[in-house]
Amino acid sequence: MSISTKIVDDFVANGVDFITTVPCKQLAGVIDEVEARPEIYHIPSNKEDEGMGLCAGAFMGGKRPAIIMQNTAIGVTINTLATLTQYYRMPLPMLISYRGELREPVACQVEMAVHTKALLQQMLIPTYHFHKESDADEMDAILKYTFMCNKPVAILTDASFWGGYGDQ
Repeated sequence: MSISTKIVDDFVANGVDFITTVPCKQLAGVIDEVEARPEIYHIPSNKEDEGMGLCAGAFMGGKRPAIIMQNTAIGVTINTLATLTQYYRMPLPMLISYRGELREPVACQVEMAVHTKALLQQMLIPTYHFHKESDADEMDAILKYTFMCNKPVAILTDASFWGGYGDQ
């Protein structure tokens, strides 16, 4: 079983039936898996804050939403996270590719990586960081935690989790 299949299986097992995604090279396998699942209503988003609005609407409509995005967009989602998702106590699993660490080939990605964890910590958003494939064994428990406590939860997945940047 691929890691993308395992992650989406855990979403489905936890009742996640609405997922919005923003294009990302590292998350492409998960996005393809989401698109192939009839149990999940998949709506691609143009921007991450737009996706959070879609998730809020889905939640208010009785769905269990999740968002799949890149960490470089954390900055543009802060207001939406604070004034919508956290204010109304909406559970929102956020599967986030974490760009900008060692071996990152794109310099501008490094700047947001420096701020990502600090911003999530400042927002009091529980954050988990997957470095190796076996870390995904925690996915089911993280999803249960997210829906139990009605909070957004960040799951950061770095390049080593997805097999590197292609040079390793």
